[in-house]
Amino acid sequence: MPKASSDTLWDLAIAEVENRENPDDDGKHVEIWEKSVLFMGNKNGGKTTIILRCLERDEIPKPTLALEYTFGRRARRHNTPKDIAHFWELGGGTSLLELIRIPITSNNIRSFAVVLVLDLSKPNELWTTMEKLLQVTRNHVKKILTKLEKTNPEVATEIKQRMRNNLQRDHPDYELVDPFPIPLVIIGSKYDIFHEFDSEMRKIISKTLRFVSHYYGASLVFTSKSEALLLKARVLINHLAFGYDKSKSVSVDHSKPLFIPAGLDSLSQIGPPPASDSDIGKMRANTPLELWKKVFEKTFPPKSFCDLQDTKDPAQDLQYAEYEVDVMRAQKNQELEQYKRNASKSWKEMDFDPD
Repeated sequence: MPKASSDTLWDLAIAEVENRENPDDDGKHVEIWEKSVLFMGNKNGGKTTIILRCLERDEIPKPTLALEYTFGRRARRHNTPKDIAHFWELGGGTSLLELIRIPITSNNIRSFAVVLVLDLSKPNELWTTMEKLLQVTRNHVKKILTKLEKTNPEVATEIKQRMRNNLQRDHPDYELVDPFPIPLVIIGSKYDIFHEFDSEMRKIISKTLRFVSHYYGASLVFTSKSEALLLKARVLINHLAFGYDKSKSVSVDHSKPLFIPAGLDSLSQIGPPPASDSDIGKMRANTPLELWKKVFEKTFPPKSFCDLQDTKDPAQDLQYAEYEVDVMRAQKNQELEQYKRNASKSWKEMDFDPD
């Protein structure tokens, strides 16, 4: 009688990976590449569509409720084990910032990357969305690095050194930028709508995103539902997720979709913030990033953070309807309303059931 196994699913998964990493019949060691990527950005900005195209899945995108997970597997060569990429997607725009800490941990920080998807058709939401998401992510990563400095200083040092790798030491901007602590790709989505904007508006948005991307040591690409543009985004994401070759092509023409891999731009090519010298002189800013923010928001006044919060109740979304659960919820809602009505009465008027 076969022996019953007490291994958990997680134990079996670990054993499977270890087996695949052991030398094969020819004595050759095959390394399994395993990376994680977090997609975040504007609500309804196209994150799910981009993920599905990267994984070559012909599915209709559905709204992301909170934090969703999927994965992809690719073999680098014929007859070799498939590498694994974990894809996380944060829904709700900037309304669920606290969930960012869930997928990024001290265990996977060395192999983690972020893809920020910004809706080019909503420039008044652009800076606030970008700032909130990157700020919370950066703070969380810094906390992890601070912890690693005590528990695993070699890994912490490796990550910090890698932050600067996108720029050569002889690059004129080496001391002027502030690289994001983990690899970052910024995607400007809905280029088809953006392309219809006034040329001066397009120029301001494009120059600003070029500066932000260069300042953070990130790659930048504009995309839409066009297969040709989605393919360019896939190139950058596949580099992060599966280690595919990094593209060296560059497109900086503001009248065309931008495509700028990390480290291939410069402040001299980007130019100064799009404002007059007198306007810039009146603006008080402590950092170059702050100056660009003030110039950008003068043209595109931001929506308040409260306006960007997702106020829709997921429990009312038909996508997640479950009859038994919904009936019970309706009953509990009625009981709650009755309790509220009773609580609003004086003690003498409240109705109590007899024993």
